[in-house]
Amino acid sequence: MTVRVGVIGVGVMGADHARIFAREVRGAEIAAIYDADAKRAAAVASETGARDLAASPESLIADRNVDAVVIASPDSTHAPFALAALAARKPVLCEKPLAASSREALEVVAAESRLGKRLAQVGFMRRYDPPYVAMKAKWKTGALGRPLMFHCVHRNASAPAFFTADMAIANSAPHEFDVARYMLDCDLTEIAAFQPASASAGQLVKPVFLILRSAEGALVDVEVNVNAAYGYDVRGELVCERGTVALGAPAAIEVNLSHTRSTAYPEDWRPRFAEAYRLQDQAWLNAIERDSPDERAASAWDGYAAAIVAEAGLRALHEGRAVAVAMAEKPGLYQKR
Repeated sequence: MTVRVGVIGVGVMGADHARIFAREVRGAEIAAIYDADAKRAAAVASETGARDLAASPESLIADRNVDAVVIASPDSTHAPFALAALAARKPVLCEKPLAASSREALEVVAAESRLGKRLAQVGFMRRYDPPYVAMKAKWKTGALGRPLMFHCVHRNASAPAFFTADMAIANSAPHEFDVARYMLDCDLTEIAAFQPASASAGQLVKPVFLILRSAEGALVDVEVNVNAAYGYDVRGELVCERGTVALGAPAAIEVNLSHTRSTAYPEDWRPRFAEAYRLQDQAWLNAIERDSPDERAASAWDGYAAAIVAEAGLRALHEGRAVAVAMAEKPGLYQKR
């Protein structure tokens, strides 16, 4: 079986997905590409062997030669395109966020629930990252005891001039919100947000420090520092009753030179999570082939959960207090069986 994939939006992530499906995923081919920049769309189509350049996102979704849809267009378009794909009963892999608001995310959840079938997956690729997978597997053995705290660090070398503290919570931290829910196997129920004094007058965005409480009583802290200067760096440590388990971040090489041992950091997230993206995309395709969602996949409900935690985090930052995460009732489609 060959799954014919259409990609909407071929900027950084969409182009990467197109290349992964064309070169690294068994059983996939790129059937169609759409991007608002026609030259960029044509270049990625040529590179990946796409058979068609779609005239619009809607025509790509409706195309009978497209079996499944990847959405990597601007955030505000995610929910509308996901809803269109669901209306066409086509599986969709949507880059995060699933929607621009928790309300819109619930619309996707409701549409999928009416279908009675999970067709939407959100691109929270850390669920497939080997170090995160190994961390969860270790505490699941029971040897470490119950989780007490989950420490998370999310650092970027620099942020563009338009980036704000709100965006650090709404656009960067959702990866941590999702992986914390996935790691701890429960929801997040409360969040508080803090910022330190500015280290220098010219700093664009101060770090944001978040403290969350899980439904099982564990604490989660998240540092989001989008101007860390030295490179892209993600860390995680799970503190349990009888021990700890931490991410061993993959490093390509270690250099010994001039009395110094050094390890290079990547400029952005893609080298760090390249294998996670590949594994995620292959798992999505495998799920389509067997007509059953992958057990690790982030569902539309998980996309909603990340969105509502982010919204509570924004309130916490602006109001200077801890804010409860008031989630809607989970539909039966997303209940564990």
